[in-house]
Amino acid sequence: AAQSVTLWVDSSKSMGFSGDKSRPPKSDRAHLIAAALAVLLLRAGERVGLVGQSAPPRPGRAQLLRLAALMASADGSAEYGSPSADGMVSHGRAVLLSDFFGDMAPVEATLAAAAEHGVRGALIQVLDPAEEEFPFNGRTIFESMGGGVRHETQQADELRTRYLARLAERKDRIASLARAT
Repeated sequence: AAQSVTLWVDSSKSMGFSGDKSRPPKSDRAHLIAAALAVLLLRAGERVGLVGQSAPPRPGRAQLLRLAALMASADGSAEYGSPSADGMVSHGRAVLLSDFFGDMAPVEATLAAAAEHGVRGALIQVLDPAEEEFPFNGRTIFESMGGGVRHETQQADELRTRYLARLAERKDRIASLARAT
């Protein structure tokens, strides 16, 4: 029997980050991964859709065009993304793609709601190499993509150890959530 797979691609402003002008933003990578996954699933005869009511899981080539159009026109007005369980099919599958840098409460609520309906799936954290390495030194102004958060420091290299530890904690929390639900 064909599976129903629902995708959520974070379209928030935080996904617009790129640590190097020669690299595409995280949103491009997330959309590429989601599109490639959709192509593979649809070719295998599965039904694929997007979170929300605008593109419920359906089979076929026409669905791929609908998904691509909806992903390309996604609203990026929020500072950080919050997934939703809307449109997830009971006992189906879900794949959530994000940097997961925002408040984790909405992610936890979505995963709990999905698990309550027997939905299983995967969380894919999309990060820029600069977010993984923290290559900053000296005076640096850190500002969120939406401008809602700003921090200035004279010695960014002194923040590296604490930042990398917090990033590792966030990754562990995401992995724990995925295992638990």
